[in-house]
Amino acid sequence: MSEQALVVEVRKLDAESYAPYGNIIAAADDKSYSAANLNTAKRFNHLCELQNLRPEDAKLNLCVFRCRAWKEASFEFKLLEKHEYSTQVFLPMDKNGRYLVIVALGGEKPDLTTLSAFIASGPQGISYKPGIWHYPMTALDADIDFSCLVFENGSKADCQISQLIAPIRVMLQSE
Repeated sequence: MSEQALVVEVRKLDAESYAPYGNIIAAADDKSYSAANLNTAKRFNHLCELQNLRPEDAKLNLCVFRCRAWKEASFEFKLLEKHEYSTQVFLPMDKNGRYLVIVALGGEKPDLTTLSAFIASGPQGISYKPGIWHYPMTALDADIDFSCLVFENGSKADCQISQLIAPIRVMLQSE
């Protein structure tokens, strides 16, 4: 790995720290819920806003990402992506997995001074607000399938990629 890499500290995913980038999607008793299914379930509503900032030609796509697990103590990356016109939602299909969420604010390019990394665990899903720079989903410990919701129209504007000048190192454990 490169000695010049910017190092990012990883922290536990929490709603307050993650708010500039999107929402945590999880059923929690401190959130508003109603009884459902003949009182055999709790329904947690409006856990994130789904935004389509495009004209009518973009359709909501429900897809699945199968992510291979990263099992090393750290890794380096040199790109971030964003979906300028759509919220992107990821919901793990396994309640026992952990995954890495790397995000940054910015406009045409990522603002690396806002770069943050979080560990999500259990049944926590996440959303990215439109235009939030992020690294692709990274499963930890074991492979994870994610349901994903995103508005797309098949154009190049669906996903923009920024190649970074210098690598960024994420420390998952102390080396």
